[in-house]
Amino acid sequence: MKLGIGAKLAGLIACFGILVTGLTGYYSYVNSQALLLNAAEQNLLAAAQVLGRNLLASLDNGSKDVRVLASLAQASRPVGNLDQATVQRLESELSDTFSSLLTVHPEYLQVRLISADWFGLERVRVERNGAELLRIEGAQLQEKAHFPYVFETLRLPVGAVRLSKIVTAHEEDGHEVLNRPSLQISSPVFDASTKTRGLVVITLDLNQVFSQLQTDLPSSYQLYLSNPQGDFLIHPDPMQAFGFERGRRILIQDQFPPVAALLAGERRSLIAQAPSTQNGNLVGAFVRLPLDQVGGTGFLIIGLSQPKAVIVEAGAHLARRIIQIVTALSLLAIFLAVLVSRAVTGPLNAMVQAIQRFSSERQLSSLPLQRRDEIGLLARSFDQMQTEILKHLHELNENRRALDHLSQHDPLTGLPNRRLFLDRLEQALANARRNGTALAVLFVDLDHFKEINDRFGHGLGDAVLTTVAALLKSAIREVDSVARWGGDEFVILFDAMDSPRHVQNIVQKLHQRFQSRMLIEGQELKIHASIGVSLYPSDGETAETLLLQADRAMYRAKKDGRNTFSFNEHDGDS
Repeated sequence: MKLGIGAKLAGLIACFGILVTGLTGYYSYVNSQALLLNAAEQNLLAAAQVLGRNLLASLDNGSKDVRVLASLAQASRPVGNLDQATVQRLESELSDTFSSLLTVHPEYLQVRLISADWFGLERVRVERNGAELLRIEGAQLQEKAHFPYVFETLRLPVGAVRLSKIVTAHEEDGHEVLNRPSLQISSPVFDASTKTRGLVVITLDLNQVFSQLQTDLPSSYQLYLSNPQGDFLIHPDPMQAFGFERGRRILIQDQFPPVAALLAGERRSLIAQAPSTQNGNLVGAFVRLPLDQVGGTGFLIIGLSQPKAVIVEAGAHLARRIIQIVTALSLLAIFLAVLVSRAVTGPLNAMVQAIQRFSSERQLSSLPLQRRDEIGLLARSFDQMQTEILKHLHELNENRRALDHLSQHDPLTGLPNRRLFLDRLEQALANARRNGTALAVLFVDLDHFKEINDRFGHGLGDAVLTTVAALLKSAIREVDSVARWGGDEFVILFDAMDSPRHVQNIVQKLHQRFQSRMLIEGQELKIHASIGVSLYPSDGETAETLLLQADRAMYRAKKDGRNTFSFNEHDGDS
């Protein structure tokens, strides 16, 4: 029996329709997977860059803290030739300061003052022991002159900071330090004649640092850190980290070969893939972090990876929908080919072009959604597929924006963090230099905040910080900025002031606001603050100088009895 031309044409059209439908579904699926993978790679890279900037910020904060401690040790001269009673009193004061710093910074394991004499004898040592802080005294203090972080730091000039290599600690002198990935941040201590008298050392717990930095990252992200030689310092499998200390080299460039370009300095960031025996292929993003800006030498490689299966898992539902659509469209193509083989060709081609435009340009095209025939069903199915893809892309973009916001704002108060405040301060200084205007920086530290935490709990303490943040924000103009500096410390920038003297009235009004009782979660509390003020240009012309002067003025306010404010000493106002 011979088939007529109509049957042949219908069969040809049906076969063509099935082929087009299948290829369209496959092309849409492949391109949607590629879009998801590319978006995930960019999110990984953005997260790695944010993590790297936050790590450098943590190291920079440690450098600033060790400089402050070195200046305190220099001012009190506990390593000088004083009588024993004076030395004990000064060492006790430094011990209290060290304890306060450890309380504010959970990532610090140990703070020490080491003398340049007596074979590098430790004079003051405060360290963690679980939830407690211990001051080590007497015969437990050790001689450390043979360690590089001691004798190399003693050669540094005034104000210099040394970052040690990242290793697992092997010194038998700490309750929490031993066998932890850590580094020492140290700075020399000088007397009035600029003679080196000792050094201050802060031991930083990298596990705690990265635990804080990773708080808001997805659980599927895996963290890597390597030294300039490529040795793993942090790896999802702890047995892969610090292999060089166990006699075997486990290198990041062996697992992720493209990272060799970062080690060679040819790239600053890249995306790489590597096989994994447990999770299939891994997709990783890596960033080179130079340490010269935080007082160190060399660089670190920081990276994040994610199993590729997790990335493409979001497309599994889409694949099922595409299979259903392809099946439905194949049946529809056969039916339409029998009835109207010629009429169906034009609309199908138009929809194929619309899908290709969406895949290549992410642009939605007009589809005949209102039709009540098979063409309408086809159009609505493709529209649903496009909507689902755009929804996944929107979620990925929202996650990226959340990471950007997290890198610039304090999660508790919603205020800008240090990095954003420093950016604003630098911009304000540039405008002030250009326009010849003045500005002021205020350092605000809450008095007896630790007692509130100890008495009422950290929940109320957080509520106090949130209330104070709102109070400070309400006291500034739109052009000014307030930020949470850390712990119970805040900083305020008063920008574009006509005269530096106007800040006196502003500070007095702010001080008065802290004299009223505050009702916080049913508790009526007196929240007082010590305020230090520095002025541009009289107190300094750089952001670092203005912040340092404001911090020193705040400590003078603390020394004067707290609940007051202080300007820089040469101003004569307080």
